[in-house]
Amino acid sequence: MSEFPRSTPDQQPPRDEQAVPASVRGAVDLGASGGARTGAPNDDAAAASAGAGSYRVELTTANFQRYAEASATYPVVVVLHAPQSPESETFVDVVGRVVDEFRGRLMLGTVDAAAEPQIAQAFQAQTVPTVLALLGGRVVPLVNSTVSEQQLRELLTELVSLAQQNGVTGTAEPVAANEPKPLPPLHQEALDKLEAGDLAGAEASYNKALAENPGDHDAKLALAQVHLLQRVSAMDAAAVREAAAADPTNVQAALDVADLDLSGGHVEDAFRRLLNLVRTTAGDDKDAARARLVDLFDVVGAEDTRVVAARAQLMRALF
Repeated sequence: MSEFPRSTPDQQPPRDEQAVPASVRGAVDLGASGGARTGAPNDDAAAASAGAGSYRVELTTANFQRYAEASATYPVVVVLHAPQSPESETFVDVVGRVVDEFRGRLMLGTVDAAAEPQIAQAFQAQTVPTVLALLGGRVVPLVNSTVSEQQLRELLTELVSLAQQNGVTGTAEPVAANEPKPLPPLHQEALDKLEAGDLAGAEASYNKALAENPGDHDAKLALAQVHLLQRVSAMDAAAVREAAAADPTNVQAALDVADLDLSGGHVEDAFRRLLNLVRTTAGDDKDAARARLVDLFDVVGAEDTRVVAARAQLMRALF
């Protein structure tokens, strides 16, 4: 958290409202079968929201009253940030991404606390980031520090529930159409290779991206998806399923069918098959089933509710 300086209102001219576009494109879309988070929309809903527009506006003294009044129809999440606090600036984007997932059940209003001291003072904010909500014109404090994306998602889900309990059930309209931000160069290179059918080239590009930035979550996820594509592209799906059905003890066939299931969007079926292998095998077979299950967790994404549930089952099966 950072303290922000005060300035007088006449030092800053009013600024227009603007939307911040979403920016993530993946190598493989495996979200079609669902996996909604409790109380929040699933990843497909988030993607649809990203295509439709952003639910983010910049609050100023000129438009603040309008959104305060709008909070009688839908909750308005307010984030105070300041340019001299990079942490708060980054967190604004995180909040914006999560708010967009709710597809209008929430609106985000961002406040540059240094440029809009009157708004900051009205909220008695002492640090940035500070996150609160307007609900029916009333202030609902949320957090005055950064939190993880999952914690934020849970917090905003509770806010939507609170709004419903108080009869605030309207839906905001997106403020602007979102256009994808350009991908990082190596990600774009990998995507181009994927679209050309060059899986090995895409793998090399994502590996290079991870070598340059080991914390690149998107590259890790995409690389896991590419590895899945490499495995299933070499399979005769009918033969693999026939082999697995003919011999339930055929571990390799079971691993292959799990890959096919996942690539077809049948996430729970894939996890269930591999969990059963972990429970009923031993030694190298058990290790192979566990390793493949962990690989598929990476394909789907660690925060997906289906992964969370399957990971818990895996821990019980192992210990």
